[in-house]
Amino acid sequence: MSMPFYVPPEQAMKDRADFARKGIARGRSLVALVYDDGICITAENPSNTLRKVSEIYDRIAFAGVGRYNEFDQLRVDGVRAADLKGYQFSRDDVDARSLANRYAQLLGQVFTHELKPMEVEILVAEVGRTPAGDQLFHILYDGTVVDERHFSVLGGDADAIAQRTQDGWSDGLDLSGALGVAVAALAGPERTLSPDDLEVAVLARSNGRRCFRRLTDAAVGALLGRPAEAGPGPGNGDGDRDDQPETGDGGASSGDDQQPDQLGDH
Repeated sequence: MSMPFYVPPEQAMKDRADFARKGIARGRSLVALVYDDGICITAENPSNTLRKVSEIYDRIAFAGVGRYNEFDQLRVDGVRAADLKGYQFSRDDVDARSLANRYAQLLGQVFTHELKPMEVEILVAEVGRTPAGDQLFHILYDGTVVDERHFSVLGGDADAIAQRTQDGWSDGLDLSGALGVAVAALAGPERTLSPDDLEVAVLARSNGRRCFRRLTDAAVGALLGRPAEAGPGPGNGDGDRDDQPETGDGGASSGDDQQPDQLGDH
């Protein structure tokens, strides 16, 4: 008669955390930072089809790093929850804080009770009517929520990228300045990222009711003072552990999100 295999709970949690962190670290990173007209989200992502940054609702964006199929499921869940709440109550009742809490509960439940945790980190960003109302909620693989100010970094090598972002960020940056800080932080001192290597989206107060806007390679190149190079065409084009995009209801308000999410990453 074999003895049952026993693992202390603290060891099991440590193993799950290590597993999730290693998976996330294999992916490319993402930087979100506030600027004078809203929030700029910049991801290293050469794919033309899989998106890491998407619209959730009028003033709310979602971004994820890690295993693509897992964080895209979370994106779709957030779109549906936001649409339902906006329909039942009011569009003004849909806010990033409640969505972040919802995601935290889902990720925490999986981390605690499932054999394999979700290999993702996600960001829920909301642009306020004024700069003081801008919000960045960074949700970790275990459901921990971090309410961050000024900027947020997700993915592998986050500490070094966050330090470079901190060194470059200052209050009152315009979009060009914010994008330059984000790209320099992602690239580091030994690399150069072209517009084709990036996915950039903004939540801008000046965009009207729907604040989300995805920037083209040409627009990114103009803001960075570099021409965009011809891309490799549709496809993943990335060495990250991205899974194939899954179909899902993007929700009535997700407009741009109806397309498959770019590189999705890791």
